[in-house]
Amino acid sequence: MNLKYSKCLGLAAVLYFTANYSAQQRVGDTASKEKTIEEVVVIGYGTQKKSNVTGSIASIKASDIEDIPAGKPEQVLQGRAAGVSVVTNSGQPGSGATVRIRGLTSFGAGGNDPMWVVDGIIVDGIGWLNQSDIESIEVLKDGASSAIYGVSAARGVVLVTTKKGKKGVLSLAYNGSYGTSQAARKLDLLNATQYATIINEGFANDNSPIRFANPSMFGIGTNWQDTIFNTGDRQSHEVSINGGNDKSTYYASFGYFDQTGIVMGDISNYKRINARLNSTHKVLDVLTVGQTFLYTHQKSQGIGVNETFGGPLSSAINLDPTTPAVVTDWSQVNSANYTNAYIIRDANGNPYGISPWVNQEMSNPLAYRHTQKGKYGWSDDFVGNVFAELKLTDGLTFKTTLNGKKSFWGSQGFTPKFYLSPTLGNLVNNNLNRVTQTKFEWSMENTLSYQKRLGDHNFNIMLGQGVYRYNIGSGESVTYSNIPVENWYEAAFYAVDAKSITASAWDTAQTRRASYFGRFIYDYQDKYLFTGTFRRDGSSKFLKYWGNFPSFSAGWNVHKEGFWKDNDIINTLKIRGGYGVLGNDAIEDFMYRSSLVSGSNYPNGEINPTIIIGYSPNTLGNPNLKWEETAQSDIGADIRILNDFTLGFDYYYKKTKDILRRVAIPGYVGVPTDPFANIGDMENKGMEFELGYKKNWQDFSLSLNGNFSANKNKVLRLEDDVEWREFAGLHSMGPVSRLQVGKPVGTFYGYTYSGVFQNQEQINSYTNANGNLIIPNAKPGDFIWQDNNGDGKITQDDMVDIGSSLPKFTYGFTVNMNYKDFDLVVFAQGQGGNMLLQGLRRLDMLDANYQTAILNRWTGEGSTNDNPRLTRNDPNGNYTKMSKYYLQKGDYMRIKLVSLGYTIPKDVTTKFGANKVRIFVTGENLFTFTKYTGYDPEIAGGNEYGIDRAYYPQARTFLFGANIQF
Repeated sequence: MNLKYSKCLGLAAVLYFTANYSAQQRVGDTASKEKTIEEVVVIGYGTQKKSNVTGSIASIKASDIEDIPAGKPEQVLQGRAAGVSVVTNSGQPGSGATVRIRGLTSFGAGGNDPMWVVDGIIVDGIGWLNQSDIESIEVLKDGASSAIYGVSAARGVVLVTTKKGKKGVLSLAYNGSYGTSQAARKLDLLNATQYATIINEGFANDNSPIRFANPSMFGIGTNWQDTIFNTGDRQSHEVSINGGNDKSTYYASFGYFDQTGIVMGDISNYKRINARLNSTHKVLDVLTVGQTFLYTHQKSQGIGVNETFGGPLSSAINLDPTTPAVVTDWSQVNSANYTNAYIIRDANGNPYGISPWVNQEMSNPLAYRHTQKGKYGWSDDFVGNVFAELKLTDGLTFKTTLNGKKSFWGSQGFTPKFYLSPTLGNLVNNNLNRVTQTKFEWSMENTLSYQKRLGDHNFNIMLGQGVYRYNIGSGESVTYSNIPVENWYEAAFYAVDAKSITASAWDTAQTRRASYFGRFIYDYQDKYLFTGTFRRDGSSKFLKYWGNFPSFSAGWNVHKEGFWKDNDIINTLKIRGGYGVLGNDAIEDFMYRSSLVSGSNYPNGEINPTIIIGYSPNTLGNPNLKWEETAQSDIGADIRILNDFTLGFDYYYKKTKDILRRVAIPGYVGVPTDPFANIGDMENKGMEFELGYKKNWQDFSLSLNGNFSANKNKVLRLEDDVEWREFAGLHSMGPVSRLQVGKPVGTFYGYTYSGVFQNQEQINSYTNANGNLIIPNAKPGDFIWQDNNGDGKITQDDMVDIGSSLPKFTYGFTVNMNYKDFDLVVFAQGQGGNMLLQGLRRLDMLDANYQTAILNRWTGEGSTNDNPRLTRNDPNGNYTKMSKYYLQKGDYMRIKLVSLGYTIPKDVTTKFGANKVRIFVTGENLFTFTKYTGYDPEIAGGNEYGIDRAYYPQARTFLFGANIQF
């Protein structure tokens, strides 16, 4: 069936088909006719005509993503909906994305991840989905549209609808691709000669003997980045079948995804297998039943994605280039460092180099990889539901749905005996560890819907009730030590002495919820629109269970008024607005009660005492805990201009109050864990714009879609009389960002400077009101720290706001062009207005390598006013104080995707039974325009924003593939 429809950005929507419509409209012959129907959108527990929707909803339809090679499905949201920020967590295979809807909603325990609903099932995320199974993704952005989900909907709701079967002849489809990946950028690090020169200069500036007598003898030395980066590969294969008749329809699919990372691919890889079956059955004219079912198996092995303390990336950045990767010339090293029996060697028996200068958690990546082989994590997820829909009378329908998810996951790993450096090794016992966990979640929802038109009045009423059970699970961990093997592929749980076995087990606390909800939708002549919802949620997280979440929204289709004359300038105009209150209970269970913790053991008896397991207070209960609430108002407009242009606009204000977070209490209270309380308020306000253009000319068609959103975040309140709290820290530098009243979450705080002292005269003239030196320890080449509080000295009280870690704006732009049998897609996205803290070099390791920017350091009067002198003692804190010296602009624009395809003419493909054969070549992450000097400016974060501790960079990938339909 060839259905043509237009897209209105700002209220993007997907064409939604019901099984009944498919059964009535699908014809069996191959010559299908074009049909024009009213577009409708999924709004949660139902659908609504797009032209009458009064909330702010963004949508991505299957046709928007079908030409995008499969990856993590949540990443297809990136740059495609205004107000939806999607940041890829890392380039590590299997890594997902951080999704934020209209900024941060909370800085408490609940986090900021949206509520994910797949075919009516509330789930933790969609990383386990097969991308080709997705029919549509709707994002409920405002309070009015999200409030129908009440609990946990404050952070926004993402509705995913998977494909269902269609009546007609069985159809078969295949989507597949294969490609390779490489690092798009590497850091400019010092080579061995430059490194030795810089280290010597630091000693010399501190009047100490230099270390390297002849730096030039080292030449280029070891490029540690070359030891960790490799060419990765990626392949995806998805097969689906669908069909049916007047009584039953079905959709089944199978998917396989395999990716090897660009950083030490043998210990950085990911595999996923999916199987799905969706079906509907018309048992009676008034009764329809159906089900959805998905099984996903995932297996992954990875390295730290933003890890300061060791790991291949951090080690490659910090290790000195004077150390060889593999020792083949003993004259280059001190042989005394290589006498340990557990030192790791290559296939030729040569030991991997050990740095005499850079140790602690840093190690030779080539040796480190041998300690990680055979370690992996895995998961098996079964997700599905069954439903029955009964048509009681004309317009009155009852539907009951039972949802469930059963998850098994765990990890296994062998730790051999090894020696990586004097500070890093395992010299006592090897061990094999296995962890297995399981969790079951289920819910049941019943809805009663009534739809009626009385003349010019149209009513849609829905009442619902639901019960939900989450986190029903348990886990076990077992470790066998000193097993009689030396490598991971021989490791198994052999019989060992009982003293060499340690094990533990645990049960999880079940979370229970119950809900009552309803919605009233009304329109008069499709001109005056109103939607009201109410949800009452109860949660076992609180002693006072219940929370109430109302919302309303209204709209006006101005172009349907009698005074609106048809014109070719503004074709349609809808004005809409709404208000809604939403909740959040995402804290640990039973925090309203005081709790005990085991481990306070004590001896009983004077002679041969026995050890008694003791318990002590863990935290204090807070019976006054209540729902964290977010109230959001929205006003917007949707316009069609000159028939071919669509424009959408939204302005919103979102305030979260009574944020649930732990409150700091004095140590003398006697509990090690701070209790929870409702402490904190925060606001977000912003604007969203979406603009689209679509035009067809005979053999050529063009579609342009762009979006831009701006958000301003501000902390309004912390606990009583507290103006700020430490938020994140870095290395030995200590706290680098804060929760500060009146500022965005995670604002960077540090010292400011007005340049570099060029001579002693400048230092002597920088005095306070008493004539004393403000920086008495300074020397020429040191930063001129500013006395921001005017007390005549430099202290922590001089730290001020030096930049926000949160982007002020995000944007995306998509171009789709078709010429005869050729198609081209170009997609770009970006963000700006934020600062990134480049924390790649370990500040507590004086001998860690530098980026080549250090070559622009101060070397004498007039040499620079931007970079300080080299010093190891650093009495002025040039390198150890948090300042703008470590911040860089996080603005970037990335050509995320370019895909060129060719569809083989039908007169060729039909000869071998295919309806469509499209071949394509795709490039991902081709170009990134940024001034940031790290690996990647796209920095995600959970409770920490904008800090680059050595992010696993996203890869530049080239893929070849085909889409085939039979």
